[in-house]
Amino acid sequence: MARRSYFRTFFKKIIITLILIAIAGAGSLFIYPDVSRLKTTNPSRTSFMEFREKEWKQEGKKIRIRQTWTPMSQISPYLIKAVLIAEDDKFWQHEGFDYEALQKALEKDIKQKKFKFGGSTITQQLAKNLYLTPSKNPARKMKEAILTWRIEKTLSKRRILELYLNVAEWGEGLFGIGAASFHYYGKPAAELGTEESARLASVLPNPRRYNPVGASRYVENRSRLIYDIMVRRGIVTEEYDLQEENE
Repeated sequence: MARRSYFRTFFKKIIITLILIAIAGAGSLFIYPDVSRLKTTNPSRTSFMEFREKEWKQEGKKIRIRQTWTPMSQISPYLIKAVLIAEDDKFWQHEGFDYEALQKALEKDIKQKKFKFGGSTITQQLAKNLYLTPSKNPARKMKEAILTWRIEKTLSKRRILELYLNVAEWGEGLFGIGAASFHYYGKPAAELGTEESARLASVLPNPRRYNPVGASRYVENRSRLIYDIMVRRGIVTEEYDLQEENE
């Protein structure tokens, strides 16, 4: 009995120690990394890029990262609107977290008995891309929440969106709208049209599975939904689009 009690106490101490280490690690994120540098510095590499490179190396793939930094002023307003509609429709209103979307995602997870932790805002996705990995465990989500809060407190909404559009994954080895626009459509991001923008935005949830120029039913349906919302909101008129196609 004494020996069993000893081991129980020993394992409790190990668990408590691990919890304290996890808390301390998450707590350090209130100070590090230096988010304020992002006000004026464009990140050339991200944690997400490094994660992909390790994956490719393990799989024996020779893939190089392609990224062309593109200022907001040189990104099509249609692409910006399409991405906001697709990924974070309340971006300009919330402070980093869309609690309604989180609640819906949690309810869906409970019904499916799978915890995917959906409902992430653009700021949350940016925090993950810059500093974390695709892992969806609770510890990573806690770190993401701290970094999201810091990013929102430090950077302007416009800067957050510019960073996201330049580091988001858009295909195998493709990061940022600059590289994606040239790869899929052979043109700079400033020249993207409405349907091209809708299709590019539609693949963001799983850019390595879906191709914006492919014949996927998912891409067709989701891009059409995004495009229809753009029309309903007066972002574009179908008559204007028809004129563009005929020119």
